Amino acid sequence: MKWVGVLLFIGTTTWIGFEISKRLNNRPKQIRQLKNALQILEAEILYSQLSLKDAFETIASQIPQPSQSFFKSLSDGMQKSGTDLSNLWKKRIDKFMKESALGNNEKEILLQFGQTLGQHDFIQQQKHIQLTVSHLNRELEEARDNQYKYSKMAKSLGFLCGLFIVLLLI
Repeated sequence: MKWVGVLLFIGTTTWIGFEISKRLNNRPKQIRQLKNALQILEAEILYSQLSLKDAFETIASQIPQPSQSFFKSLSDGMQKSGTDLSNLWKKRIDKFMKESALGNNEKEILLQFGQTLGQHDFIQQQKHIQLTVSHLNRELEEARDNQYKYSKMAKSLGFLCGLFIVLLLI
């Protein structure tokens, strides 16, 4: 019975290490998704001159999860409620952060962008989108570095920490 507990404990700590590694691996992918989404938004606003609601729908149809559900919920929220876009954006960002592997830096970048969204002319809006993309590029580099440095280590440490604690307790 004791050995079953030992194996379960080591399995659990190993699983935790793999989950941390998964988050580290998903963060760069999701930052790239956001960059692509903002570039689509820029094209839809400037060239197609779609409303933000329609642009969010277009983005949702072209990008994968979890960003897809974020933009879809923005589109639905703009259609259903009469709240202003910045409040809607903030609420959806909070929900999106729980579903994604993104960090606080990306949240701040997106919140700052949401405050300017829909409040300027096309040229100014384009500048805000490009500024946000450049900030996301910086975060993408950091995410790639962290992924490279810590992904394998998290997997190994999960197993080794479990093994160490078991050896201490036996």
